[in-house]
Amino acid sequence: MWHWFRDFRRRKILAVPFPGEWERYIRNNIAYYQHLDLEEKKRLKDLVRIFIAEKDWEGCNGLELTDEIRVIIAAQACLLILALPNDYYRNVQTIYVYPTTVISPERSPGFFEIPTSPVRGPIPILGEAHHSGPVILVWDAVKRETRHPENGHNVVFHEFAHKLDMLDGSADGTPPLTTSEEYLRWSRVCSEEYLELRDKVENGEPVFFDSYAATNEAEFFAVVTEYFFSKPESMKRYHPELYQVLKDFYQQDPAQKVLSTL
Repeated sequence: MWHWFRDFRRRKILAVPFPGEWERYIRNNIAYYQHLDLEEKKRLKDLVRIFIAEKDWEGCNGLELTDEIRVIIAAQACLLILALPNDYYRNVQTIYVYPTTVISPERSPGFFEIPTSPVRGPIPILGEAHHSGPVILVWDAVKRETRHPENGHNVVFHEFAHKLDMLDGSADGTPPLTTSEEYLRWSRVCSEEYLELRDKVENGEPVFFDSYAATNEAEFFAVVTEYFFSKPESMKRYHPELYQVLKDFYQQDPAQKVLSTL
């Protein structure tokens, strides 16, 4: 009965034309949108409408939530699941949006954050993904990183990658996969890449990914997801096997899309 009601409600949501202003927000702020074909753009817009309608949104510290804020965040979150089932954010109910960097209290178990300084007590953060709770985002960081994908950083991709990772009950850097062969391949490739990155960071050697990816396996998955969608050509060139693993999971090939639209 619940599934019937959900599907009925979604059909009503999608029966309304996608607002032209919403599409302008996406087109003017998310560079990757231009690389999608017409069918993918329609799919993304459908996902955005459902995501905005089904999640609870709260502006914090005086931030007034606008359609622009909701649409830009939702579009980036939904890019990750563009080719995945539309229940992959079933563990996301509430999204808190702050206007600027917030100070987190002492870290408690069960969430992951993007720190802007070493983790020692209260720290300034750009985002958090709670295991059984909300996603927290900082709007000025979302805007900055959305408009500069060449830097490889994207707090929305990062936090929602954590939520995908958490779907199987643990945040261990491995999202739900289908077969034992996929799990074995994922474990081999990601473990090798993670350990190599950690060694290079510890030895002060140059690395392609942000050094924060060496924190643990969960942060590694979140960071490489950022690069997969923000700097796909470079990632494919320097880390081809890892790129292929993410390509198979997300069922998308951003590097090919970028090349095909040049």
